[in-house]
Amino acid sequence: MSETIIMRAELPEAALEVISPDGARSMLRVDRSPFLIGRGAETGNHLQLTDRRISRQCAALIFDGKVFRLEDRGQKRGLFVNGEKAEANPLRDGDSITFGLPDSYEIIFRSSAAALPQLLDRMEHLTASESGAAGLRKLSLLLEATLQLHSHMPLDTILANMVDQAISLTDADRGLLLEPDEKGALRTRVARQRGGASPGENLEPSQTALRAAVDQKRSVVTEDVAFADQDLQAARSIIAQRLRAVVVIPLFVGGSRQAGEDSSVGPGSASRLLGVLYMDSRRPAAFSKLERQILDALALEAGSVLENARLVETERERERLEREINIARDIQRALLPREFKHHTYFEVAGSNQSCLEVGGDYFDIFDLGPDRAAFVLADVSGKGLGAALMTTMLQGALSAVTLGQSPAALFSHINEFLCEHAQVERYATMFFGILNTHGELEFINAGHPSPLLLRGSTVDAAFPAACCPVGLIPDVEFASSKITLQPGDTLVLFSDGVSEAMDPDQKEYGVERLKEAVTGSVAEPLLAVQDTILESVRQFARGARQADDVTVMIVRYKAMPA
Repeated sequence: MSETIIMRAELPEAALEVISPDGARSMLRVDRSPFLIGRGAETGNHLQLTDRRISRQCAALIFDGKVFRLEDRGQKRGLFVNGEKAEANPLRDGDSITFGLPDSYEIIFRSSAAALPQLLDRMEHLTASESGAAGLRKLSLLLEATLQLHSHMPLDTILANMVDQAISLTDADRGLLLEPDEKGALRTRVARQRGGASPGENLEPSQTALRAAVDQKRSVVTEDVAFADQDLQAARSIIAQRLRAVVVIPLFVGGSRQAGEDSSVGPGSASRLLGVLYMDSRRPAAFSKLERQILDALALEAGSVLENARLVETERERERLEREINIARDIQRALLPREFKHHTYFEVAGSNQSCLEVGGDYFDIFDLGPDRAAFVLADVSGKGLGAALMTTMLQGALSAVTLGQSPAALFSHINEFLCEHAQVERYATMFFGILNTHGELEFINAGHPSPLLLRGSTVDAAFPAACCPVGLIPDVEFASSKITLQPGDTLVLFSDGVSEAMDPDQKEYGVERLKEAVTGSVAEPLLAVQDTILESVRQFARGARQADDVTVMIVRYKAMPA
Protein backbone atom coordinates (compact mmCIF):
# COMPACT_ATOMS: atom_id res chain seq x y z
CA MET A 1 0.00 0.00 0.00
CA SER A 2 1.60 3.28 -1.13
CA GLU A 3 1.97 6.27 1.21
CA THR A 4 0.60 9.69 0.47
CA ILE A 5 3.52 12.00 -0.27
CA ILE A 6 3.24 15.61 0.89
CA MET A 7 5.72 18.12 -0.49
CA ARG A 8 7.22 21.24 1.10
CA ALA A 9 4.60 23.74 -0.06
CA GLU A 10 1.95 21.89 1.97
CA LEU A 11 4.07 21.43 5.10
CA PRO A 12 4.75 23.72 8.06
CA GLU A 13 8.36 24.82 8.42
CA ALA A 14 10.49 22.20 10.15
CA ALA A 15 14.12 21.17 10.12
CA LEU A 16 16.44 18.59 11.63
CA GLU A 17 19.61 19.68 13.38
CA VAL A 18 21.95 16.71 12.95
CA ILE A 19 24.74 16.28 15.50
CA SER A 20 27.26 13.69 14.34
CA PRO A 21 29.33 11.54 16.71
CA ASP A 22 32.31 13.91 16.34
CA GLY A 23 30.17 16.90 17.42
CA ALA A 24 29.79 18.48 13.97
CA ARG A 25 26.38 20.05 13.34
CA SER A 26 24.36 20.49 10.20
CA MET A 27 20.80 21.57 9.42
CA LEU A 28 18.46 19.84 7.00
CA ARG A 29 15.06 21.12 6.01
CA VAL A 30 12.13 18.69 6.24
CA ASP A 31 10.75 19.20 2.74
CA ARG A 32 8.38 16.24 2.39
CA SER A 33 6.30 13.67 4.24
CA PRO A 34 7.21 10.93 4.78
CA PHE A 35 10.78 12.11 5.41
CA LEU A 36 12.93 8.96 5.61
CA ILE A 37 15.90 8.49 7.95
CA GLY A 38 18.37 5.62 7.84
CA ARG A 39 21.77 4.29 6.82
CA GLY A 40 22.70 4.66 3.17
CA ALA A 41 20.83 5.97 0.12
CA GLU A 42 19.60 2.77 -1.49
CA THR A 43 16.33 2.73 0.48
CA GLY A 44 15.50 6.30 -0.51
CA ASN A 45 16.55 7.94 2.76
CA HIS A 46 16.38 11.73 2.77
CA LEU A 47 18.68 11.89 5.81
CA GLN A 48 21.52 9.39 5.47
CA LEU A 49 23.44 8.48 8.60
CA THR A 50 26.87 6.82 8.34
CA ASP A 51 26.74 4.52 11.32
CA ARG A 52 26.58 0.77 10.55
CA ARG A 53 24.68 0.15 13.77
CA ILE A 54 21.73 2.18 12.47
CA SER A 55 19.25 0.25 10.31
CA ARG A 56 18.91 1.02 6.60
CA GLN A 57 15.20 1.56 7.11
CA CYS A 58 15.28 3.29 10.46
CA ALA A 59 12.65 5.99 10.93
CA ALA A 60 10.33 8.43 9.20
CA LEU A 61 8.83 11.82 9.95
CA ILE A 62 5.13 11.83 9.05
CA PHE A 63 2.98 14.97 8.91
CA ASP A 64 -0.57 14.04 9.93
CA GLY A 65 -2.16 17.36 9.05
CA LYS A 66 -1.51 18.87 12.47
CA VAL A 67 1.91 17.81 13.76
CA PHE A 68 4.97 15.85 12.69
CA ARG A 69 5.25 12.35 14.17
CA LEU A 70 8.32 10.17 14.50
CA GLU A 71 7.60 6.65 13.29
CA ASP A 72 9.88 3.68 14.04
CA ARG A 73 10.50 1.77 10.79
CA GLY A 74 12.84 -0.92 11.99
CA GLN A 75 15.65 0.53 14.11
CA LYS A 76 17.01 -2.58 15.86
CA ARG A 77 17.90 -0.84 19.10
CA GLY A 78 14.75 1.27 19.07
CA LEU A 79 14.09 4.98 18.67
CA PHE A 80 14.12 7.39 21.61
CA VAL A 81 12.63 10.86 22.01
CA ASN A 82 14.15 12.80 24.92
CA GLY A 83 15.46 9.50 26.28
CA GLU A 84 12.07 7.72 26.21
CA LYS A 85 11.27 4.80 23.91
CA ALA A 86 9.16 6.02 20.98
CA GLU A 87 7.10 4.36 18.28
CA ALA A 88 4.85 7.04 16.75
CA ASN A 89 5.45 10.08 18.92
CA PRO A 90 4.32 13.63 18.05
CA LEU A 91 7.35 15.95 17.94
CA ARG A 92 7.75 19.36 19.53
CA ASP A 93 10.37 22.00 18.91
CA GLY A 94 13.64 21.01 20.58
CA ASP A 95 12.85 17.27 20.95
CA SER A 96 15.98 15.09 20.88
CA ILE A 97 15.90 11.92 18.73
CA THR A 98 18.47 9.18 19.43
CA PHE A 99 18.97 5.60 18.27
CA GLY A 100 19.75 3.63 21.43
CA LEU A 101 23.48 4.19 20.92
CA PRO A 102 25.42 6.42 23.34
CA ASP A 103 28.11 7.38 20.80
CA SER A 104 26.04 7.80 17.64
CA TYR A 105 23.98 10.54 16.02
CA GLU A 106 21.58 12.87 17.80
CA ILE A 107 18.88 14.72 15.88
CA ILE A 108 17.12 17.82 17.22
CA PHE A 109 13.69 18.54 15.76
CA ARG A 110 13.26 22.26 15.01
CA SER A 111 9.81 23.64 14.46
CA SER A 112 7.62 26.63 15.42
CA ALA A 113 10.62 28.91 15.99
CA ALA A 114 9.85 32.25 14.41
CA ALA A 115 13.39 32.54 13.04
CA LEU A 116 13.59 29.06 11.51
CA PRO A 117 12.07 29.68 8.04
CA GLN A 118 14.06 32.89 7.59
CA LEU A 119 17.26 31.24 8.80
CA LEU A 120 16.91 28.32 6.41
CA ASP A 121 16.12 30.63 3.50
CA ARG A 122 19.12 32.77 4.39
CA MET A 123 21.45 29.80 4.53
CA GLU A 124 20.22 28.57 1.15
CA HIS A 125 20.77 32.06 -0.30
CA LEU A 126 24.20 32.45 1.26
CA THR A 127 25.30 28.97 0.20
CA ALA A 128 24.41 29.82 -3.38
CA SER A 129 26.40 33.06 -3.23
CA GLU A 130 29.75 31.54 -2.22
CA SER A 131 30.97 27.99 -1.79
CA GLY A 132 34.12 26.26 -0.65
CA ALA A 133 35.44 25.02 2.67
CA ALA A 134 35.91 28.51 4.13
CA GLY A 135 32.38 29.52 3.18
CA LEU A 136 30.92 26.35 4.69
CA ARG A 137 32.87 26.95 7.90
CA LYS A 138 31.44 30.45 8.13
CA LEU A 139 27.92 29.14 7.48
CA SER A 140 28.45 26.53 10.20
CA LEU A 141 29.35 29.35 12.60
CA LEU A 142 26.18 31.22 11.61
CA LEU A 143 24.11 28.08 12.18
CA GLU A 144 25.67 27.45 15.59
CA ALA A 145 25.32 31.09 16.64
CA THR A 146 21.68 31.27 15.53
CA LEU A 147 20.73 28.04 17.28
CA GLN A 148 22.36 29.32 20.48
CA LEU A 149 20.52 32.64 20.16
CA HIS A 150 17.22 30.80 20.12
CA SER A 151 18.14 28.29 22.82
CA HIS A 152 16.86 28.21 26.37
CA MET A 153 20.15 29.19 27.98
CA PRO A 154 20.31 32.30 30.20
CA LEU A 155 20.21 35.46 28.11
CA ASP A 156 23.65 36.72 29.19
CA THR A 157 25.18 33.36 28.23
CA ILE A 158 23.43 33.50 24.85
CA LEU A 159 24.70 37.02 24.19
CA ALA A 160 28.26 36.15 25.25
CA ASN A 161 28.24 33.18 22.86
CA MET A 162 26.91 35.42 20.10
CA VAL A 163 29.80 37.89 20.59
CA ASP A 164 32.26 34.96 20.56
CA GLN A 165 30.82 33.79 17.24
CA ALA A 166 30.99 37.30 15.79
CA ILE A 167 34.67 37.47 16.82
CA SER A 168 35.29 34.14 15.07
CA LEU A 169 33.46 35.30 11.94
CA THR A 170 35.53 38.49 11.71
CA ASP A 171 38.77 37.08 13.14
CA ALA A 172 38.72 40.10 15.48
CA ASP A 173 40.74 40.52 18.65
CA ARG A 174 37.88 41.83 20.83
CA GLY A 175 34.14 42.19 20.75
CA LEU A 176 31.44 44.10 22.60
CA LEU A 177 27.70 44.11 22.80
CA LEU A 178 26.49 47.54 23.86
CA GLU A 179 22.96 48.52 24.88
CA PRO A 180 21.43 51.98 25.30
CA ASP A 181 20.55 53.02 28.83
CA GLU A 182 17.50 55.06 29.83
CA LYS A 183 19.12 58.24 28.51
CA GLY A 184 20.22 56.62 25.24
CA ALA A 185 23.94 56.37 26.09
CA LEU A 186 25.55 53.12 24.99
CA ARG A 187 26.77 50.94 27.85
CA THR A 188 28.70 47.66 27.58
CA ARG A 189 26.65 44.59 28.40
CA VAL A 190 29.03 41.89 27.10
CA ALA A 191 32.80 42.18 26.56
CA ARG A 192 34.81 39.29 25.09
CA GLN A 193 38.16 38.68 23.46
CA ARG A 194 39.36 36.10 20.96
CA GLY A 195 39.37 32.63 22.46
CA GLY A 196 36.14 33.08 24.42
CA ALA A 197 37.56 34.83 27.46
CA SER A 198 36.57 38.03 29.19
CA PRO A 199 39.11 40.77 28.49
CA GLY A 200 41.58 41.65 31.20
CA GLU A 201 41.40 45.35 30.33
CA ASN A 202 38.65 47.88 29.86
CA LEU A 203 37.63 47.98 26.23
CA GLU A 204 37.18 51.46 24.88
CA PRO A 205 35.25 51.20 21.61
CA SER A 206 35.69 53.84 18.96
CA GLN A 207 32.99 56.41 19.70
CA THR A 208 33.47 57.84 16.21
CA ALA A 209 32.63 54.49 14.61
CA LEU A 210 29.72 53.92 17.00
CA ARG A 211 28.20 57.33 16.24
CA ALA A 212 28.59 56.79 12.50
CA ALA A 213 26.84 53.42 12.61
CA VAL A 214 23.99 54.59 14.87
CA ASP A 215 23.42 57.95 13.14
CA GLN A 216 23.42 56.42 9.65
CA LYS A 217 21.56 53.27 10.76
CA ARG A 218 24.03 51.11 8.86
CA SER A 219 27.01 48.89 9.52
CA VAL A 220 30.51 50.34 9.57
CA VAL A 221 33.01 47.78 8.27
CA THR A 222 36.54 49.15 8.11
CA GLU A 223 39.06 46.60 6.90
CA ASP A 224 42.04 48.94 7.37
CA VAL A 225 41.80 52.18 9.30
CA ALA A 226 44.80 53.49 7.39
CA PHE A 227 42.54 53.85 4.35
CA ALA A 228 39.41 55.01 6.21
CA ASP A 229 38.05 58.54 6.33
CA GLN A 230 39.97 61.17 8.28
CA ASP A 231 37.52 61.28 11.20
CA LEU A 232 38.04 57.60 11.93
CA GLN A 233 41.81 57.79 11.45
CA ALA A 234 42.00 60.70 13.89
CA ALA A 235 39.76 59.12 16.54
CA ARG A 236 41.50 59.13 19.94
CA SER A 237 40.70 55.51 20.83
CA ILE A 238 41.81 54.31 17.38
CA ILE A 239 45.21 55.96 17.81
CA ALA A 240 45.63 55.02 21.48
CA GLN A 241 44.83 51.36 20.92
CA ARG A 242 46.59 51.10 17.50
CA LEU A 243 43.50 49.66 15.89
CA ARG A 244 43.52 48.68 12.22
CA ALA A 245 40.14 46.98 11.67
CA VAL A 246 36.77 48.01 13.12
CA VAL A 247 33.32 46.46 12.60
CA VAL A 248 30.22 48.14 14.06
CA ILE A 249 26.75 46.68 13.45
CA PRO A 250 23.76 48.55 14.90
CA LEU A 251 20.83 46.39 15.96
CA PHE A 252 17.54 48.14 15.28
CA VAL A 253 14.01 46.88 15.80
CA GLY A 254 11.98 46.78 12.60
CA GLY A 255 14.98 47.48 10.35
CA SER A 256 14.62 47.13 6.63
CA ARG A 257 18.09 45.70 5.93
CA GLN A 258 17.91 42.08 4.80
CA ALA A 259 20.50 39.36 5.02
CA GLY A 260 22.37 39.12 1.78
CA GLU A 261 22.57 42.89 1.21
CA ASP A 262 25.94 44.60 1.37
CA SER A 263 26.07 45.92 4.92
CA SER A 264 27.85 49.04 3.75
CA VAL A 265 25.07 50.08 1.40
CA GLY A 266 21.77 51.70 2.31
CA PRO A 267 20.55 52.79 5.74
CA GLY A 268 17.88 50.79 7.53
CA SER A 269 14.50 52.30 8.30
CA ALA A 270 14.55 51.17 11.91
CA SER A 271 13.16 53.54 14.49
CA ARG A 272 14.55 52.21 17.78
CA LEU A 273 18.05 51.11 18.68
CA LEU A 274 18.30 47.80 20.56
CA GLY A 275 22.06 47.59 20.76
CA VAL A 276 25.35 47.64 18.87
CA LEU A 277 27.69 44.76 18.04
CA TYR A 278 31.28 46.04 17.97
CA MET A 279 34.51 44.24 17.01
CA ASP A 280 38.03 45.56 16.47
CA SER A 281 41.54 44.29 15.77
CA ARG A 282 45.09 45.56 15.62
CA ARG A 283 45.51 43.72 12.30
CA PRO A 284 44.01 44.69 8.94
CA ALA A 285 41.15 42.46 7.83
CA ALA A 286 39.57 41.40 4.56
CA PHE A 287 35.88 40.50 4.49
CA SER A 288 34.33 38.62 1.61
CA LYS A 289 30.81 39.33 0.48
CA LEU A 290 29.67 36.11 2.17
CA GLU A 291 31.21 37.14 5.48
CA ARG A 292 29.45 40.50 5.35
CA GLN A 293 26.17 38.79 4.54
CA ILE A 294 26.67 36.38 7.43
CA LEU A 295 27.33 39.28 9.80
CA ASP A 296 24.12 40.90 8.61
CA ALA A 297 22.21 37.67 9.18
CA LEU A 298 23.69 37.30 12.66
CA ALA A 299 22.79 40.91 13.45
CA LEU A 300 19.19 40.36 12.42
CA GLU A 301 18.94 37.30 14.64
CA ALA A 302 20.61 39.08 17.56
CA GLY A 303 18.24 42.03 17.17
CA SER A 304 15.28 39.66 17.24
CA VAL A 305 16.55 38.03 20.43
CA LEU A 306 17.13 41.39 22.15
CA GLU A 307 13.68 42.63 21.18
CA ASN A 308 12.03 39.41 22.39
CA ALA A 309 13.98 39.66 25.65
CA ARG A 310 12.80 43.25 26.07
CA LEU A 311 9.18 42.24 25.44
CA VAL A 312 9.48 39.35 27.90
CA GLU A 313 10.99 41.68 30.52
CA THR A 314 8.20 44.21 29.92
CA GLU A 315 5.57 41.53 30.35
CA ARG A 316 7.26 40.23 33.50
CA GLU A 317 7.34 43.76 34.91
CA ARG A 318 3.65 44.20 34.08
CA GLU A 319 2.85 40.90 35.80
CA ARG A 320 5.00 41.90 38.79
CA LEU A 321 3.19 45.21 39.15
CA GLU A 322 -0.15 43.46 38.83
CA ARG A 323 0.82 41.02 41.57
CA GLU A 324 2.00 43.93 43.73
CA ILE A 325 -1.31 45.72 43.28
CA ASN A 326 -3.24 42.56 44.11
CA ILE A 327 -1.13 42.04 47.24
CA ALA A 328 -1.73 45.64 48.30
CA ARG A 329 -5.46 45.31 47.70
CA ASP A 330 -5.56 42.09 49.74
CA ILE A 331 -3.65 43.79 52.57
CA GLN A 332 -6.10 46.67 52.59
CA ARG A 333 -9.13 44.40 52.59
CA ALA A 334 -7.66 42.39 55.46
CA LEU A 335 -7.13 45.55 57.53
CA LEU A 336 -10.63 46.94 57.11
CA PRO A 337 -13.27 45.54 59.48
CA ARG A 338 -15.71 43.15 57.81
CA GLU A 339 -18.41 43.92 60.34
CA PHE A 340 -18.74 46.09 63.43
CA LYS A 341 -19.33 44.80 66.94
CA HIS A 342 -22.55 45.92 68.57
CA HIS A 343 -22.12 48.72 71.12
CA THR A 344 -24.82 49.89 73.55
CA TYR A 345 -24.11 53.62 73.40
CA PHE A 346 -23.13 54.18 69.75
CA GLU A 347 -23.42 52.58 66.33
CA VAL A 348 -21.09 52.67 63.37
CA ALA A 349 -21.04 51.94 59.63
CA GLY A 350 -18.22 52.12 57.09
CA SER A 351 -17.42 51.55 53.44
CA ASN A 352 -14.34 51.58 51.22
CA GLN A 353 -14.59 51.59 47.43
CA SER A 354 -11.19 51.12 45.81
CA CYS A 355 -10.27 53.02 42.69
CA LEU A 356 -8.52 51.14 39.88
CA GLU A 357 -5.17 51.71 41.60
CA VAL A 358 -4.57 50.67 45.17
CA GLY A 359 -4.87 53.50 47.67
CA GLY A 360 -4.05 53.80 51.34
CA ASP A 361 -7.34 54.48 53.12
CA TYR A 362 -7.89 52.80 56.47
CA PHE A 363 -10.63 52.88 59.11
CA ASP A 364 -11.25 50.84 62.23
CA ILE A 365 -12.82 50.63 65.72
CA PHE A 366 -10.89 49.73 68.91
CA ASP A 367 -12.63 48.69 72.14
CA LEU A 368 -11.03 50.28 75.17
CA GLY A 369 -13.21 48.63 77.79
CA PRO A 370 -16.96 48.61 78.59
CA ASP A 371 -17.34 52.39 78.57
CA ARG A 372 -14.87 53.62 75.94
CA ALA A 373 -14.11 52.98 72.25
CA ALA A 374 -11.71 54.56 69.76
CA PHE A 375 -12.29 55.03 66.06
CA VAL A 376 -9.98 56.21 63.29
CA LEU A 377 -10.00 57.06 59.60
CA ALA A 378 -6.60 57.53 57.96
CA ASP A 379 -5.43 58.30 54.43
CA VAL A 380 -1.84 57.36 53.57
CA SER A 381 -0.12 59.38 50.86
CA GLY A 382 0.53 57.66 47.57
CA LYS A 383 -0.68 54.39 46.14
CA GLY A 384 0.44 50.81 45.75
CA LEU A 385 2.08 48.31 48.04
CA GLY A 386 3.98 50.99 49.97
CA ALA A 387 0.75 52.72 51.01
CA ALA A 388 -0.88 49.43 51.94
CA LEU A 389 2.13 48.41 54.04
CA MET A 390 2.10 51.74 55.85
CA THR A 391 -1.54 51.20 56.81
CA THR A 392 -0.32 47.96 58.40
CA MET A 393 2.22 49.93 60.45
CA LEU A 394 -0.48 52.38 61.45
CA GLN A 395 -2.75 49.61 62.61
CA GLY A 396 0.02 48.14 64.75
CA ALA A 397 0.88 51.51 66.25
CA LEU A 398 -2.75 52.36 66.95
CA SER A 399 -3.19 49.16 68.89
CA ALA A 400 -1.03 50.80 71.57
CA VAL A 401 -4.01 52.93 72.54
CA THR A 402 -5.55 49.85 74.14
CA LEU A 403 -2.74 50.00 76.71
CA GLY A 404 -4.03 53.31 78.05
CA GLN A 405 -1.73 55.65 76.15
CA SER A 406 -3.17 59.13 75.63
CA PRO A 407 -4.06 60.21 72.04
CA ALA A 408 -1.37 62.93 72.03
CA ALA A 409 1.34 60.48 73.21
CA LEU A 410 0.13 57.90 70.71
CA PHE A 411 0.38 60.33 67.80
CA SER A 412 3.83 61.49 68.92
CA HIS A 413 4.97 57.86 68.92
CA ILE A 414 3.54 57.20 65.42
CA ASN A 415 5.05 60.40 64.04
CA GLU A 416 8.48 59.68 65.51
CA PHE A 417 8.48 56.15 64.12
CA LEU A 418 7.54 57.25 60.60
CA CYS A 419 9.98 60.15 60.52
CA GLU A 420 12.84 57.94 61.72
CA HIS A 421 12.14 55.67 58.76
CA ALA A 422 12.44 58.53 56.30
CA GLN A 423 13.12 56.14 53.40
CA VAL A 424 9.45 55.20 53.52
CA GLU A 425 8.67 58.71 52.24
CA ARG A 426 5.05 58.43 53.32
CA TYR A 427 2.82 60.36 55.63
CA ALA A 428 -0.78 59.96 56.68
CA THR A 429 -3.65 62.28 57.49
CA MET A 430 -5.76 60.92 60.34
CA PHE A 431 -8.86 61.65 62.35
CA PHE A 432 -8.81 59.78 65.65
CA GLY A 433 -11.40 59.92 68.41
CA ILE A 434 -12.18 58.26 71.74
CA LEU A 435 -15.87 58.22 72.66
CA ASN A 436 -17.22 57.22 76.09
CA THR A 437 -20.69 56.37 77.32
CA HIS A 438 -21.35 59.97 78.41
CA GLY A 439 -20.86 61.25 74.84
CA GLU A 440 -17.50 62.82 75.64
CA LEU A 441 -15.32 62.73 72.52
CA GLU A 442 -11.58 63.37 72.72
CA PHE A 443 -10.13 63.71 69.22
CA ILE A 444 -7.09 64.63 67.14
CA ASN A 445 -7.39 65.79 63.55
CA ALA A 446 -3.95 65.36 61.97
CA GLY A 447 -4.29 67.12 58.62
CA HIS A 448 -7.47 65.26 57.68
CA PRO A 449 -10.67 66.72 56.15
CA SER A 450 -12.96 67.71 58.99
CA PRO A 451 -15.71 65.16 59.68
CA LEU A 452 -19.25 66.50 59.46
CA LEU A 453 -21.38 66.75 62.60
CA LEU A 454 -25.09 66.12 61.96
CA ARG A 455 -27.05 67.61 64.86
CA GLY A 456 -30.76 68.07 64.31
CA SER A 457 -31.21 70.02 61.08
CA THR A 458 -27.68 71.41 60.99
CA VAL A 459 -24.55 70.06 59.33
CA ASP A 460 -21.22 71.52 60.45
CA ALA A 461 -17.56 70.83 59.77
CA ALA A 462 -16.84 71.01 63.49
CA PHE A 463 -13.43 69.32 63.66
CA PRO A 464 -10.83 71.43 61.81
CA ALA A 465 -7.30 70.07 61.39
CA ALA A 466 -5.29 71.46 64.31
CA CYS A 467 -2.26 69.16 63.83
CA CYS A 468 -0.08 68.28 60.85
CA PRO A 469 -0.11 64.77 59.31
CA VAL A 470 1.90 62.03 60.99
CA GLY A 471 5.25 61.17 59.41
CA LEU A 472 5.74 64.63 57.91
CA ILE A 473 7.63 66.75 60.47
CA PRO A 474 9.88 65.29 63.22
CA ASP A 475 9.42 66.34 66.86
CA VAL A 476 6.10 68.05 66.22
CA GLU A 477 3.71 68.28 69.16
CA PHE A 478 0.20 66.87 69.00
CA ALA A 479 -2.67 68.06 71.14
CA SER A 480 -6.15 66.61 71.51
CA SER A 481 -9.45 68.48 71.74
CA LYS A 482 -12.74 67.56 73.41
CA ILE A 483 -16.40 67.91 72.57
CA THR A 484 -19.55 66.46 74.13
CA LEU A 485 -21.99 64.77 71.77
CA GLN A 486 -25.74 64.79 72.27
CA PRO A 487 -27.90 61.70 71.72
CA GLY A 488 -28.51 61.35 67.97
CA ASP A 489 -25.42 63.33 66.97
CA THR A 490 -23.88 61.71 63.91
CA LEU A 491 -20.29 62.05 62.71
CA VAL A 492 -19.55 61.56 58.99
CA LEU A 493 -15.86 60.79 58.49
CA PHE A 494 -14.57 60.63 54.92
CA SER A 495 -11.36 60.52 52.93
CA ASP A 496 -10.44 63.10 50.33
CA GLY A 497 -11.48 60.55 47.71
CA VAL A 498 -15.01 61.74 48.52
CA SER A 499 -14.52 65.51 48.61
CA GLU A 500 -12.05 65.45 45.70
CA ALA A 501 -14.01 63.10 43.46
CA MET A 502 -13.98 64.39 39.87
CA ASP A 503 -16.63 64.47 37.17
CA PRO A 504 -15.77 64.08 33.44
CA ASP A 505 -15.22 67.87 33.24
CA GLN A 506 -12.61 67.70 36.04
CA LYS A 507 -14.88 69.51 38.49
CA GLU A 508 -14.51 68.59 42.15
CA TYR A 509 -17.32 67.15 44.24
CA GLY A 510 -16.42 69.27 47.28
CA VAL A 511 -17.52 69.37 50.91
CA GLU A 512 -20.59 71.54 50.21
CA ARG A 513 -22.15 68.86 48.01
CA LEU A 514 -21.48 66.33 50.76
CA LYS A 515 -23.25 68.57 53.28
CA GLU A 516 -26.25 68.88 50.97
CA ALA A 517 -26.35 65.09 50.52
CA VAL A 518 -26.56 64.36 54.27
CA THR A 519 -28.71 67.31 55.39
CA GLY A 520 -31.90 66.07 57.03
CA SER A 521 -30.68 62.49 57.40
CA VAL A 522 -29.86 62.58 61.10
CA ALA A 523 -32.74 60.22 61.85
CA GLU A 524 -32.02 57.86 58.94
CA PRO A 525 -30.38 54.47 59.54
CA LEU A 526 -26.61 54.68 59.18
CA LEU A 527 -26.54 52.35 56.17
CA ALA A 528 -29.10 54.59 54.47
CA VAL A 529 -26.92 57.66 55.15
CA GLN A 530 -23.90 55.80 53.82
CA ASP A 531 -25.75 54.77 50.65
CA THR A 532 -26.94 58.35 50.13
CA ILE A 533 -23.36 59.62 50.22
CA LEU A 534 -22.01 56.97 47.86
CA GLU A 535 -24.86 57.43 45.41
CA SER A 536 -24.39 61.21 45.44
CA VAL A 537 -20.68 60.80 44.60
CA ARG A 538 -21.44 58.21 41.92
CA GLN A 539 -23.99 60.39 40.17
CA PHE A 540 -21.66 63.38 40.30
CA ALA A 541 -18.72 61.43 38.81
CA ARG A 542 -20.88 60.08 35.94
CA GLY A 543 -18.51 57.19 35.33
CA ALA A 544 -15.28 59.22 35.37
CA ARG A 545 -12.25 57.29 36.58
CA GLN A 546 -11.26 58.31 40.10
CA ALA A 547 -7.71 58.78 41.33
CA ASP A 548 -8.35 57.82 44.95
CA ASP A 549 -10.42 55.51 47.12
CA VAL A 550 -13.84 56.61 48.31
CA THR A 551 -14.02 55.86 52.04
CA VAL A 552 -16.80 56.76 54.46
CA MET A 553 -17.19 56.01 58.17
CA ILE A 554 -20.30 57.08 60.11
CA VAL A 555 -20.51 57.13 63.94
CA ARG A 556 -23.73 57.95 65.80
CA TYR A 557 -23.89 58.51 69.54
CA LYS A 558 -27.13 57.09 70.92
CA ALA A 559 -27.19 57.73 74.65
CA MET A 560 -25.77 56.55 77.91
CA PRO A 561 -27.36 53.16 78.63
CA ALA A 562 -29.85 53.17 81.47
